[in-house]
Amino acid sequence: VLASLPLQMMLYFNVYYFPVWCLAEGTMLQLKYHLLPWHYQFLLVAAFLILSLAEGSRLYLGYMGNLQEK
Repeated sequence: VLASLPLQMMLYFNVYYFPVWCLAEGTMLQLKYHLLPWHYQFLLVAAFLILSLAEGSRLYLGYMGNLQEK
């Protein structure tokens, strides 16, 4: 079984666009944070952290799994 070139290309570009997304999302969160009630503040920060960790681990596992043909 060979590694998937289209998957590897998508992962490669996503690795470079992920920090841009994090920066833009973090900036938007910071700009509207003080305007929201406390429960929305908590939910937005929790969702941002969970999505960032999940995307980072997805990229790492996809990158390593595709290169090792797993």
